[in-house]
Amino acid sequence: MQVIRKSLFEGDALQIGLVEVRPISDVCGAVEWQKSDVVVLPFSGVFSKHDAPGRYVIGTPNHAVFIASNTPYRLSFPGAIGDRALIFRFNEALAPEQLGRRGSEFLASHGLLPSNAIMLRNLLLTRLQKGEADRFETEALGLNLLGISLRSMRAGDILFRRSALIRRMAAVERVKEAIALAPDHKWSVAKLAGIANLSPFHLCHVFRQIVGTSIYDYVLRERLAYALDAILDRSKEITAIALDTGFASHSHFTARFKSFFNCTPAAFRRLATADHITELRKIMTAQRGKLAVD
Repeated sequence: MQVIRKSLFEGDALQIGLVEVRPISDVCGAVEWQKSDVVVLPFSGVFSKHDAPGRYVIGTPNHAVFIASNTPYRLSFPGAIGDRALIFRFNEALAPEQLGRRGSEFLASHGLLPSNAIMLRNLLLTRLQKGEADRFETEALGLNLLGISLRSMRAGDILFRRSALIRRMAAVERVKEAIALAPDHKWSVAKLAGIANLSPFHLCHVFRQIVGTSIYDYVLRERLAYALDAILDRSKEITAIALDTGFASHSHFTARFKSFFNCTPAAFRRLATADHITELRKIMTAQRGKLAVD
C-alpha cells in the first residue's frame, strides 16, 4: 500500500495535511493509533474505520470521521480504490466543548457533513495547494470547518436497544459502502435493501433514523460530493461530469447541484479562482441546501 502525506498548514493548535492512499487490496490493515485527535475529511474515494470486530464506519466525501487519540483502530479500503482526504490534527484543549458533547463514541465516530462544509473543504484544499490563503485566514477557516465537522457527529436520538442498534448500524454501513463504490449506479431501494438484508420499508426507516436523511437524498449527496473534485479540476466539461456521476443530463445535474449547494457548478468552479477569501466566508454562513425529492 502506498501512502502519500503532505503538510498544508502547521499552527500552534491545528495542523492540516493531505493524505492519499493507494491500496493494493481491500484487506484490513494493521492496528494503528494517533497521538492527537484527528478528523478526516475525504474528498475522493472511500475507506472503512474499524473500531472492533464487526464494528466499523464508512468514510466518503459526504462524511467527517473522528479518530480519538491513543485509541486503536484499523483501516480498510473497499474495492481497493483508495482515498484522498484532508486531515485535521488537534488536541482536546482546542475544542473541549465539542468533544465533551459527542455522547457515545460508537454513535459519534463519524457524521454527515452539511453542504457548506463539503464546498468549503474542496475550496480550502484548492487554495492551500495554490498558496492563496494567508495563515490567519487558513486557521480561522480551518477551525470553522473543524467545528462544523465535530457538530455533525453528535449522536442522534436513537431508540433501539444496543444489540439491535449495532446490527442496524452494520446494515446501514454496508449500504453506504456499496453506494460509495458506485455512486453513479442506477440504484433502487430493493437493491440496497438486499445488501442490507432488510425489507425495503425497514431499510428506508432505519436509514433515515440513523443517518439523518432519506436513502434517496443520500445517493444524490454522494454523487454531488464526488463531482466537486472534477469541477475544480477544470479539465472536464460539466456535461461529462454530470453523466459520469449518474445524472441524466447537464440540466438535471445543475438543478440538483444548485438545490444542494445554493450555486451552480459553473459558479462553484469560478469560486476556486476568486481573488479574495470573502466568498469562502459566505459559504460558512450559508444555510444548508436541501435536496428536492422527485
